[in-house]
Amino acid sequence: MSDRELRVSKIRNGTVIDHITAGQALNVLAILGIDADSGDAVSVGMRVPSDRLGSKDIVKVEGRELSQDEVDVLSLIAPAATINIVQEFDVVKKHRVERPEEVVGVLSCPNRHCITTEDEPVESRFDVLDDGIRCTYCDTIVRDSLAEQIDVA
Repeated sequence: MSDRELRVSKIRNGTVIDHITAGQALNVLAILGIDADSGDAVSVGMRVPSDRLGSKDIVKVEGRELSQDEVDVLSLIAPAATINIVQEFDVVKKHRVERPEEVVGVLSCPNRHCITTEDEPVESRFDVLDDGIRCTYCDTIVRDSLAEQIDVA
């Protein structure tokens, strides 16, 4: 394969998430709620060469743009990622993810005694740290397996 060949084909319309930390593509799919039953057309490249990162993952999702909540959570596991919006095979918008100061309502606290896991009408809220997230209510810190904390409810 020459350096000019595409490892993952172009998409007509949708979102390309590039410069994902190598090995995190499956977690990106989990954040986006994409699995075998979701019906989304997806292309995934894992551990492909990158001048900027050495190696990277790439996820292309046909016919879908990401919500800001999805981008915020994605930034936690792929802080160098770029989001490309594609229309008719051309990139019409491109930006890098920015880590938010907090994420609200999209992650579940792993502390089973946290008020957000009880039958209280309290939305989860996490402060974003340099190396993870901290529950605003119970101070539980999560550094690994952030994708497992995604609130699918």
